Amino acid sequence: MSDTSNGFKIVSDNRQARFQYEILETYETGIALAGTEVKSIRQGKVNLRDGFALVRNGEVFLHNVHISPHQTASQVFNHDPTRTRKLLLRRDEIRKLIGKVEQQGLTLVPLKIYLKRGWVKVD
Repeated sequence: MSDTSNGFKIVSDNRQARFQYEILETYETGIALAGTEVKSIRQGKVNLRDGFALVRNGEVFLHNVHISPHQTASQVFNHDPTRTRKLLLRRDEIRKLIGKVEQQGLTLVPLKIYLKRGWVKVD
């Protein structure tokens, strides 16, 4: 499940999205995460099936992506499994997405989450 030649490891793949949607463009983005979320992602405890992204106030947020709580962390420090997470895109990419989502009525869907040089990325 990893591609070591390119230096990245696919953690979760949303294969269902490729059948339900026509993929016009893909973006590689970073994601703002809590420490326990990164630990759970490294263990592969991510579900992208119902995930989608929305653009609000010039920022892009990822909704309905389930990242399981980390087992060894206490409940005080653990995260909410389906909380809204911010995607890290450049301003010009966000402007481009706003135009496509609002004018053409397109949907933003996460295709996969992977580790690239230690960083968690969303495609």
